[in-house]
Amino acid sequence: QVQLVESGGGLVQPGGSLRLSCAASGSIFIGIYAMGWYRQAPGKQRELVAGISSTGRTNYADSVEGRFTISRDIAKNTVSLQMNSLKPEDTAVYYCKADRGLGSPSNWGQGIQVTVSS
Repeated sequence: QVQLVESGGGLVQPGGSLRLSCAASGSIFIGIYAMGWYRQAPGKQRELVAGISSTGRTNYADSVEGRFTISRDIAKNTVSLQMNSLKPEDTAVYYCKADRGLGSPSNWGQGIQVTVSS
């Protein structure tokens, strides 16, 4: 039933690195879906962090560009987010999202906590 599962979160110190992974299954095939990483901090709106289209084009929020990298492994049907030079303001629950397009609703993972703190 669960089609997107995030892993790799945890607690890191400022300046550290963390790699998140999103494993897709069921009817979701990342080669034909637009995939994205979003995050939501307490009391704030959920925001796009990084996205990768079905053709492989990537885009990033200004706040993370140059520090984060989104990538996909079509053979393994996974999408990753490499996070470097982490800052306390990166602390949030991170969600994996898959979009089929064509008017279909988005699929979301359960979310995973990332905490950046000394």
